Amino acid sequence: MLLGQLERMSRESMMTEAEIARQLTAKILHLIQTQEKTKKEVMSKGSTGMEVILASLEVCGGRRVAVFVSKGGPAILLKLLISASKESPPSEELMLQLHSLLAKVGPKDRKFGVKARLTGALNVTVNLLKQNLLNSKLVLPCLQVLRVYSSNSVNAISLGKSGAVELMFKISSPPRPPPDCCPPHNVCSFLLFSCVETNARRAVDRGHVPLLLFAYQDWHRNDTRQRHMLIRKGLLASLRNITNIKCGRTAFIEADGMRVLYNTSNECLPVRTLDPLVNTSSLIMRKCFPKNRLPLPTIKSAFHYPLPHVPAGGPVAQIYSQMPGVDDVVDDSDEETEADMENDTENEEDEKDCRNDDIETDLSKLRPREIHSRPFEELRVYDKFFLELSEDFQVSGGVAPGPRPAPRGTGLEQELVRVLERVALEADSPLNGGGGGGGGVDEPPVNSTRHIHSPLLVGGIAAARRGGGGGSSAGGSDCGSEGPEEEGPLLEVPDTALLLPLHDPDLYVEMVKGTASVPRYSEVAYPDYFGHVAPTFREPLLERAYGVQRAKIFQDIERLIHPNDILDKVVYDLDIPSGPVIADDGESLKFNSQFESGNLRKAIHVRQHEYDLVLNSDINSNHYHQWFYFEVSGMRVGTDYRFNIINCEKSNSQFNYGMQVLMYSVQEAIGGKPRWVRTGEDICYYKNHFSRSSIATGGQKGKSYYTMTFTMNFSHKDDVCYFAYHYPYTYSTLKMHLSKLEDLRSPQIYWRQDVLCETLAGNSCPLLTITAMPEATTNDHLCPFKNRPVIFLSARVHPGETNASWVMKGTLEFLMGSSQLAHSLREAYIFKIVPMLNPDGVINGNHRCSLSGEDLNRQWQNPSHELHPTIYHTKSLLQYLAHIQRAPLVFCDYHGHSRKKNVFMYGCSVKETVWQSNISTSSCDLHEDLGYRTLPKILSQMASAFSMGSCSFVVERSKESTARVVVWREIGVQRSYTMESTLCGCDQGKYKGLQIGTRELEEMGAQFCLALLRLKRLTSPLGLRTQQHFLDVESDLMETRAKVTSPTTYVMEEDEPSFQEEVDYSADSNDDDPDPDVEASNEPEDAALHLDTLSDCETANHKK
Repeated sequence: MLLGQLERMSRESMMTEAEIARQLTAKILHLIQTQEKTKKEVMSKGSTGMEVILASLEVCGGRRVAVFVSKGGPAILLKLLISASKESPPSEELMLQLHSLLAKVGPKDRKFGVKARLTGALNVTVNLLKQNLLNSKLVLPCLQVLRVYSSNSVNAISLGKSGAVELMFKISSPPRPPPDCCPPHNVCSFLLFSCVETNARRAVDRGHVPLLLFAYQDWHRNDTRQRHMLIRKGLLASLRNITNIKCGRTAFIEADGMRVLYNTSNECLPVRTLDPLVNTSSLIMRKCFPKNRLPLPTIKSAFHYPLPHVPAGGPVAQIYSQMPGVDDVVDDSDEETEADMENDTENEEDEKDCRNDDIETDLSKLRPREIHSRPFEELRVYDKFFLELSEDFQVSGGVAPGPRPAPRGTGLEQELVRVLERVALEADSPLNGGGGGGGGVDEPPVNSTRHIHSPLLVGGIAAARRGGGGGSSAGGSDCGSEGPEEEGPLLEVPDTALLLPLHDPDLYVEMVKGTASVPRYSEVAYPDYFGHVAPTFREPLLERAYGVQRAKIFQDIERLIHPNDILDKVVYDLDIPSGPVIADDGESLKFNSQFESGNLRKAIHVRQHEYDLVLNSDINSNHYHQWFYFEVSGMRVGTDYRFNIINCEKSNSQFNYGMQVLMYSVQEAIGGKPRWVRTGEDICYYKNHFSRSSIATGGQKGKSYYTMTFTMNFSHKDDVCYFAYHYPYTYSTLKMHLSKLEDLRSPQIYWRQDVLCETLAGNSCPLLTITAMPEATTNDHLCPFKNRPVIFLSARVHPGETNASWVMKGTLEFLMGSSQLAHSLREAYIFKIVPMLNPDGVINGNHRCSLSGEDLNRQWQNPSHELHPTIYHTKSLLQYLAHIQRAPLVFCDYHGHSRKKNVFMYGCSVKETVWQSNISTSSCDLHEDLGYRTLPKILSQMASAFSMGSCSFVVERSKESTARVVVWREIGVQRSYTMESTLCGCDQGKYKGLQIGTRELEEMGAQFCLALLRLKRLTSPLGLRTQQHFLDVESDLMETRAKVTSPTTYVMEEDEPSFQEEVDYSADSNDDDPDPDVEASNEPEDAALHLDTLSDCETANHKK
């Protein structure tokens, strides 16, 4: 009776009676469970009970199935299956119905796999399938149930031992008409089997890899209407799982799998709907591409510098303790899992979860406190760097001549408008060079010329261009060496000094002569000699063409498919003692990197117009490959040259998101346009087949290098072009700029340049002091002069972050400018500036380290006087200021960021760190002055490139030895920041969609100064806030700028736009040594909302 009602309702499919149907199903199930008679009636051969139940589940679907599962239905069905299997012979009709029911209800039961294994149902299904291979009616539900079984990994292993893997191949092996004999369920079942390593090995041992390839090829050939995509996808996914293990990759290669998938993929390329097949095939081929070591004798740097002593532990000690020839070993282990290759974008959420583990949770370390680790008597030697605090100006009479102009009326308003809204820094200042000037159109070529010899040699010495296998123990330029006085051809070149007041080519050469380099460079790069006149035209982010990365990967795979096309000719090699430049027949390009800040270790001509380039490691290191700067010549016009930098290490790059390389053409410079321009097409960044040694990855195995590739079509025949990761800014350039700034200073400016210390190689580290001269020598003027707050700035601790130097250049030019705002800023503060913390690294083309082989921004907790002199003495300056109760109001370390857009800051906050770490604490522990947010907030209102949403104030364990955290924690500076500038471009504000240039970077440096000026007003007592007209104008301009800025300024926008194609690179982090690129970007919204409404009055209450 109950079955009759259920059958009638199922036939009518009346959804309004769903509740009645559920009740009937529950009653039938209860009767089956409790009454043996009812159970036999339902299962009898002539009964339609099973069909009725199956039909009712199919009609009403999910909710009825859920009720069936909740009442223990799957367990009953499994018992029925075991009982039915004991009959001889088993009822085919009953088995069909039971497996159909199990396929329906199994996926809804989380413990179905365990129940099936414990009842013995796995073997029943496998045996039934073995006995009915030709019965397609019964095979289909059995395969469906096997797929549900194998979703449990233990079941998958058990089924593999029972011969299920072989069954899958018997069913799917072509030819096997009709098509429904190889349904998607079969492939899905095998796919789940192959996910288990033991089954994957069993498939390899049984010789199933060639069968899978044959099956895929056959389905590819016959499925012309693309009706069986699921089967083809499943076969590829099974191959993908099998090739996760080493023996699977070997079997794939031996079965000629590379050629099979390469050919089938090329045939699929014209059909966009087949892209999933192409992408999976590409992933498998890349995974199976034989691993090679880099084409280098050693992954250590080509240059060597002996240290005064080797650290007791760490990477440097490990390098010195290694035996020769054991530093780079090909690792083809099974640890390179599918996750290493398959992720097409970095998962920001996963990354944030990982970062949470790094957040500092020890409240004792989160409370800033002044730590006087050195006695004051020892710090007294630093008195000489603070003469302005004791100088009375009586002897020299060096006071400002006369009162400054009163900041009144419309003149000041116009000046504020100019400074805040134009791109140029100061239109009426002699410091307004072409590098910072700008208009709407490109400037005319430089007309004035000078004559130089080519190549540019220090002291007229012939170009040695020798290798750096040994280098020099003490460094030093080669300008004093003896040799034949050979001069190259005389060139007429533009005199860029007319456009760049801070640039003097002759002065630059003199500065190079005093620069000590480990390779003893004797050449001067043309871009550094000519200078850079920033173009006024916009350079938008490069739009990525569809399929470009896939095309590049397929070209790489062709090296294995068509080995006869490979030239493999070395054309440049620093490891050759006789000289890196190798003579050839003129068919290859010529390369050079033997000049200050240059980095290119080896160039290999691999195919007709394709070159593999290998970057040099940082000195006394075996990794940090990112910065490059090299020269190319001998090119032909109209030819597409492909350049592959094959030993990149980071797992992602802005080259995947619109960033282009920089090129400087000497022909263009001679023609009057000396400038770096963004260039290159078909740019992408992806994992390659060169294996990273576990020695260089901190013990991690299975890691690979990454390739950054770009295509270049040169405009001039026999040009000399330079390529760089970012706008170069050498140590000699800094010395030249400082010399010119000192010459251009006015009497109102207090300027002093000291030598803070000497580096390991003997180069001087400059320390600048900039403020306004007192108007008189009376105490009324000298006392405010000496009590001005201190602003401490530093930059370029990481040599590869050249954008930090360009931002610093903008800051220095503004501070030394003649504008009223610059004068007001100098009157407000005393600036202590270390513009280049790592001169040795900059000079020798390092990316991250100094000559000690260590990241200097990880040495602030306990710097060594011998190995880290610049950090040791800079920290001592700050300790001295803390001892005399003059700790800086603001400390800011300028950096560059390679994987994010815009400009932003990292600061330190107890409250925001606690919020992010979710640790329990009392409210009194979270009491904190919010003044640390004021400066970033001001910058977000003033600077179009600045993003408040990207700022973070979380303190992490891995950053506890950085400048920002140490100065905050030990010196007690609340406003201690790292300011990060993008190497790519902006995705907000008026620069949205544009790549960043030197003009924007210098503008950022100037706007940082303006922000400090407003910070002075906000942190001053209300009674001292005069010049109301000034304040009203500034407030109006702030509101205008805030309206111009895109709303995304205050929104977290870290996720990059997705491409039309799959971007295939690993999301695993290669940053074994943490760096600013992977700083946490967690933004507590409550605090952000609070500070967004911060008024001037409120900010005054948060002053230090």
